[in-house]
Amino acid sequence: MKYKGPVLVILIAIGVAALFLMPAKKVYEEVAAVGKPAPDFEYPDSNGKIWRLSDLRGKVVFINFWATWCATCKSEMPYKESLFQRMQGRPFQMFGILFRDDPANLASYFRKQKVSPPTLLSPDNEAARLFGITGVPETFIIDKEGIVREKIVGPTVWDSPEKIAMIEKWL
Repeated sequence: MKYKGPVLVILIAIGVAALFLMPAKKVYEEVAAVGKPAPDFEYPDSNGKIWRLSDLRGKVVFINFWATWCATCKSEMPYKESLFQRMQGRPFQMFGILFRDDPANLASYFRKQKVSPPTLLSPDNEAARLFGITGVPETFIIDKEGIVREKIVGPTVWDSPEKIAMIEKWL
């Protein structure tokens, strides 16, 4: 086996090259992309009511991923509350989906912060994987046919004229 050393070196070189040339795998694959159908889901809210996205066809759906520990989510909450109240009686459904948080934290949070829209509980952050989120807050606007029309990363002033106009164009 006089070629044992060079063969080993070549095999190691091929292995190292393969590691560097392989594309990096994302932690979350983005599934919910603008212009594509939103992934259907079925989750309970914090009161135990079951919500299925496909049952909401005919309504514009606002989905906001958030957490009780997230400071920017807390600062965004009054604007979401204002939008929620403004859209009452319209074909519009707003949800929060709890992200990387313990549902046991919600009762205390709700005593300190007004949160009227249902907060959905996704086991093992399944919804985060379905929607491909990277952090919170992240929001998706889904049209009446179930197509993702907007994806907003980061906190937003949801009751501003620009954001209301953005949502109303899908109503």
